[in-house]
Amino acid sequence: MPESTVKRCMSAILIHCSCPDQTVAARIARALVEERLAACVQAVPGAVSTYRWNGAVQVDHEVVLVIKTVRARFEAIRLRIVEMHPYELPEIIAVDIGAGHAPYLDWIARESAATDPLP
Repeated sequence: MPESTVKRCMSAILIHCSCPDQTVAARIARALVEERLAACVQAVPGAVSTYRWNGAVQVDHEVVLVIKTVRARFEAIRLRIVEMHPYELPEIIAVDIGAGHAPYLDWIARESAATDPLP
């Protein structure tokens, strides 16, 4: 893989975040894109989560957010989701993008860039 593609892949990440409903998912997705923290956020309805919480097994319908951004934006996104999310313990998991279409990865980097330098 060419070095430039490797660098793009190393900085591009997907963040997975489950939300209780479409309203919460849409509010978080819009904020992340408007604030240039993410290039794109997909809200995928229809997830059914089975999990243990406070000693009991729970089953809930959720909307999953798939957030496309760069590694340098993770902490700002994490803080923003925690601020906006109604769950006591929101799911915020980042996964490196190991390979991808170079022009698309460039677009993620461009659209996730702030007008001011990243911290």
